[in-house]
Amino acid sequence: MSFLRHIGKIGDRKVAIVFREVPGEPHMALVTYTESLNRHLHDPMMACIESDIGQNSQNLADALNRTHTQDGRYILQVLHNEGLLKKVQASQVIVTPNSNTKIKLDELNKILTEMEQGESAVKKLAEMDKSRGIQDPAEVARKMRGDVTPPPVNVPAADGILGDNVIANNLLAQARKMEVEAKGLLAESARLQSEANGMLGIPTATQTTEPVKRGRGRPAGAKSKAKATV
Repeated sequence: MSFLRHIGKIGDRKVAIVFREVPGEPHMALVTYTESLNRHLHDPMMACIESDIGQNSQNLADALNRTHTQDGRYILQVLHNEGLLKKVQASQVIVTPNSNTKIKLDELNKILTEMEQGESAVKKLAEMDKSRGIQDPAEVARKMRGDVTPPPVNVPAADGILGDNVIANNLLAQARKMEVEAKGLLAESARLQSEANGMLGIPTATQTTEPVKRGRGRPAGAKSKAKATV
């Protein structure tokens, strides 16, 4: 025996659950009593419910609004125009998700809502994980606020989150600090290299020999040769 979504019972009467929750009234649902439908409406509606489109729709209304009756009208419009949609307490509708379980529609709605919120949280965490790393400050601020357009420069956001200008200045301060630290590391590296070269007897770039001073006239060797011949 197969069990279908969007099918339930109120007492002994079988209903198709067109809307699990009425907008603004989550404790209410919109259903249609299938036994009161004529064949030309009942058969295409049941075919829609049993189809992949019907079973994968969050609300049956989405699928019925795209499915035609045998005379070419949209099923959802026919149900509405002929007064076949009934608003009932969700707690009165019993659904059977499997052979061993019966549950009230309002309780099922709570479970489905929690599942949807859980999936939304998982997706949000995945997006945050993908966005890790260096980013544009303005883009970071927009994501933090959830806004499309950032607030004006120097004006803090209403929710107390730092604005673009503050975040950018913080990044610049970090960059300057890193630059100073880098210069210090380079200076320390040069000192250690000089110390190591001194221990190995290797002259550094700053250790240069003084040039030999020479007077005007002939080289010193030439003067010695001249004295020897006198």
